[in-house]
Amino acid sequence: MSAGVGPGIPPKAREVRLSEHLEGELTLGHFDIVEVEVPRPAPGEVLVRTDHLPLAAAYQDLMRADCPLPLPPFQVGERLGGGALGTVVRSASPDLAVGDVVQSMSGWSEYSCGPANTYFKVDPDLFPSPVYYLSQGPTAYYGMADIARAGKGDTVFVSGAAGGVGSLAGQIAKCRGAARVIGSAGSKEKVDYLVGELGFDDAFDYHDGPVVDRLRELAPDGIQVFFDNVGGEQFEAAIEVAAPHARFALCGALSAQNGDRAHHPRLDLMTAITKHLELRPFATYHTPEQITAWTRHFAMWVAEGTFVFPHTSVEGGIEAAPAALISLLQGAYRGNVALDLTAA
Repeated sequence: MSAGVGPGIPPKAREVRLSEHLEGELTLGHFDIVEVEVPRPAPGEVLVRTDHLPLAAAYQDLMRADCPLPLPPFQVGERLGGGALGTVVRSASPDLAVGDVVQSMSGWSEYSCGPANTYFKVDPDLFPSPVYYLSQGPTAYYGMADIARAGKGDTVFVSGAAGGVGSLAGQIAKCRGAARVIGSAGSKEKVDYLVGELGFDDAFDYHDGPVVDRLRELAPDGIQVFFDNVGGEQFEAAIEVAAPHARFALCGALSAQNGDRAHHPRLDLMTAITKHLELRPFATYHTPEQITAWTRHFAMWVAEGTFVFPHTSVEGGIEAAPAALISLLQGAYRGNVALDLTAA
């Protein structure tokens, strides 16, 4: 392949592939960085330079051969999949022009090429930065608005509240009129962040004693909504502190995602029955309608100044993605995390 693919477009680029399926702890040895030719788009296709790559805990599950998510697992020897935000640098389609900013599921690569209808043009001026399109908001909004139906007067508890989903879910509850939003996190710094910057009414470090005691202290009349990203002890505590007819949106189980299956929670079934609790697990696959609903509300709340987009941009080339994902799983970042390839 010659350098004639386009002005400023290299003949070769890098991508990240899975070297072996995950069993136990994720390490750099699970990734391979390989060099591939940059293709010339065929008629109806576009070539896109990746500018931002979102990172999320769910990628760890997708690297397992027995992936527990309702999605196909990543395959050994193939490029890791997932969302990406980029710029069209060459177009052989009337539907997208050079310079258009697009979202796709092209995965962990410096360049991607494919049919124009697999890339979705976004308005780069709708948000303060195009990286806002890479939020985990569709998951948070669907869970809080459609599954838990959080609203006026509710006391809401969000576990894993400083993460990419939880940091949005708590704010969504506030914007929908919740009377009180409580979050849990893993450090004093994150607790201060939730209350001081994201507008949570209260928060606690789940390391500071039994979770059920902290939750009873902060919600003496019980909780009406629980948005769970963690499972384990926090799920069990929420069952105990739940008010009658409380709604649970079960989004994740981070306490068991690092290979420690002992952290799967017990369900106190009799308590759930006598309290008439509504327990609804949900997956993170979203329809266009769900994404549109989130984007509309997100843009409105950001413009009104009632919503903060908590995110961390990790600067580096595509080779920095594996270490950044490991750091995310170790709790090094707050909010949504994206690799900024434009700074490389």
